[in-house]
Amino acid sequence: MRRNLPFAAAAVLLILAILGSSMFTVDQRQYAIVFQFGEVKDVITKPGLNFKWPLIQNVRFFDNRILTYDAPDPERFITSEKKPMLVDAYIKWRIIDVKQYYISVQGDETRAHIRLSQTVNALLRGEFGKRTVQEVVAGEREKIMDDVRAKADADARSIGVQIVDVRLKRVDYPQEVSESVYRRMETERKRVANQLRSDGAAQAEKIKADADRQREVIIADAYRDAQRIKGEGDAKATEIYAKAFGKNPQFYSFYRSLEAYRQSFKNKSDVMVLDPSSEFFKYLKGTGQSRR
Repeated sequence: MRRNLPFAAAAVLLILAILGSSMFTVDQRQYAIVFQFGEVKDVITKPGLNFKWPLIQNVRFFDNRILTYDAPDPERFITSEKKPMLVDAYIKWRIIDVKQYYISVQGDETRAHIRLSQTVNALLRGEFGKRTVQEVVAGEREKIMDDVRAKADADARSIGVQIVDVRLKRVDYPQEVSESVYRRMETERKRVANQLRSDGAAQAEKIKADADRQREVIIADAYRDAQRIKGEGDAKATEIYAKAFGKNPQFYSFYRSLEAYRQSFKNKSDVMVLDPSSEFFKYLKGTGQSRR
């Protein structure tokens, strides 16, 4: 009996090994294909514990999550204006038909990336060739990505893949073109700046000339009004003086003489040499009336 124990233990271990090799678990992040002698025997898309025939069947797992292909180098495309552009893009994709995916690219992710990048690059080349630099850089960038994603997805489904998104990370001129573009932009900006300065100087001179003209007009109008008011005042004063003189000529003559005295003897240092019998002193000598 004891002699049979090693054989029994070996048999148990063999059975356990066979059972262990016949069971496998599919994670929720995976698909699985069961192969029998190199042919697809079963496709498992749901997570859980599964069984296979040991030795004659083997299992291969595939990622069912969204994957990313980011090109290592930007691609060079030509716009409708024959301008070269460097485009850096990436692709978001996932396996939706794992059996077709295996048949098409043997389940090789690198081969899938080559196929997808060729499809997307061809579509981008066509879209860029129909548009100007302004449109591909800003104007229709979203439309380009949407159109390319839809067309690339239709093609990718033939290999069991769904294109989730196509994004343009960077669209720029090549280095040799960028330098000439920047120099041309700098020259254009300087030309515009000089033109604006010239226009500004001309406008400033025009405004200054107009202001000077308005100043001269205002001064002339003010002088004219002042002279008119002054003439009216003098005329009014003359009229008043004439009326006053007409009413009492002797008093008017006396008043004017007092004003003359006040102005003549305004300062103590003033000296005036006159004949004492001068008419100027007639109101200092008496009433100013001639004696009869």
